[in-house]
Amino acid sequence: MFDPVTLKLNVDPLILSALREDISSEDVSTNSVMPEAKAGKVDLIAKEDGIICGLQVFERVFKLLDEDTKVVFYVKDGDKVTKGLLMGEVYGDIRTLLCGERTALNYLQRMSGIATYTNQVASLLEGCKTKLLDTRKTTPNNRIFEKYSVRIGSGNNHRYNLSDGVLLKDNHIGAAGGVKEAVAMAKAYAPFVRKIEIEVETLDMVRDAVEAGADIIMLDNMDHATLEEAMKIIDGRAEVEVSGNVTRENIAKLTDIGVDFISSGALTHSAPILDISLKNLHPVD
Repeated sequence: MFDPVTLKLNVDPLILSALREDISSEDVSTNSVMPEAKAGKVDLIAKEDGIICGLQVFERVFKLLDEDTKVVFYVKDGDKVTKGLLMGEVYGDIRTLLCGERTALNYLQRMSGIATYTNQVASLLEGCKTKLLDTRKTTPNNRIFEKYSVRIGSGNNHRYNLSDGVLLKDNHIGAAGGVKEAVAMAKAYAPFVRKIEIEVETLDMVRDAVEAGADIIMLDNMDHATLEEAMKIIDGRAEVEVSGNVTRENIAKLTDIGVDFISSGALTHSAPILDISLKNLHPVD
């Protein structure tokens, strides 16, 4: 759940932007059939099995439209839900319920889909020390929601943005002139409290990264035999992350290598939504 400060400073502006995208002047359809205020209720129903995530954001959509809207949940973020389950009820002005429906569901479906997919991938790492990480491959202006969803799905967050940590990738190395040069420049520039991570693609680059004193070495797009050889070279002198097209279908093949982290952009860029619906809208006294 987002704390009050994060909610007001970082979450509310994004939700309001999404609402403005959907309602540029008025909701013509709603105003056509509901010209006056009328109290109503609508049910929040799961249409498939999964992990629910984003209930606070779902509620906030309606609250920003009308503070008098009331949402009652029968589940909480992280709960497993099943097809047909009544997860909550929304009470308020019918015009508000209709105006906010799509935006609220878009957030809830997307966030629940990421949590569900992440949970499926994380379950494949049970029993080994390796932690599952997300990446910055997120939907623009939705990173705060998507990375939260990864945590709810039992994954872990990598750095949040470019200001959050040092990660030297192939083009940084190219700009610096080599692995050793890139690490040395980062050590000279970055605050001493920052760990320095570098992405490598060959065993020679692994050796350079170890010699340069990188804190974390990311082994990118290596086959299994090369990964094993890289681990021998590193020999505990740095933390190790594996990356490169990691998905639910292939992550189990990496569990025997003994790396500290596996990162997967698929957690956020390829997770399908979880089908959720608002149904049975009707007036109440």
